[in-house]
Amino acid sequence: MSDNKILVSIIVPLFNEEKTILSVLNKLSEVKKKFNDIQIIVINDGSTDNSVKILEDNKNLYDDIINNSTNRGKGNAVKKGIELAKGDYITFQDADLEYDPNDFFKFFKLIENFSPDLIIGSRLNYSDYTRSHNIFNKFGNRMITLLFNILYNTTFTDVYSCYACFKKKLLKNNLPKTDGFEQHAEILC
Repeated sequence: MSDNKILVSIIVPLFNEEKTILSVLNKLSEVKKKFNDIQIIVINDGSTDNSVKILEDNKNLYDDIINNSTNRGKGNAVKKGIELAKGDYITFQDADLEYDPNDFFKFFKLIENFSPDLIIGSRLNYSDYTRSHNIFNKFGNRMITLLFNILYNTTFTDVYSCYACFKKKLLKNNLPKTDGFEQHAEILC
């Protein structure tokens, strides 16, 4: 796309994901081969399994890394990733492979065509298939999403979908304040 400009920074927080981290990084590497204006940032949040060794042996699959000595939570990892992000946009890829990194191509297309402030995925609306969810999780998600939509006059279908992509400048140099799972809603706010 452009000369050394980073369009999207992908933050990969991980904690004890030795079974999936290499697959995630390989898939992200394939995405980067097709769309090279991305930065891959890995935040190892104090993993005690083989994740650290896998990361050390595969430095070619990411651009930047932070290794926390202890687990500080996904929110803390995201904040550290945001600090390193050089892209105009920031998005996230969990290391457990719940989401397929090839879905980022949909984000890139939207960015190129519309320059949106925010793109958010949905675990409830799929283009190819539908997943089965625990009924209480699905009900809770719908209630939280409904309340969020009422408060912020939005029409999201899944406010806690990990796949969110937003313009970095919208943070106005303010990092999120929370360190827990609620951080995702804070960023959307």
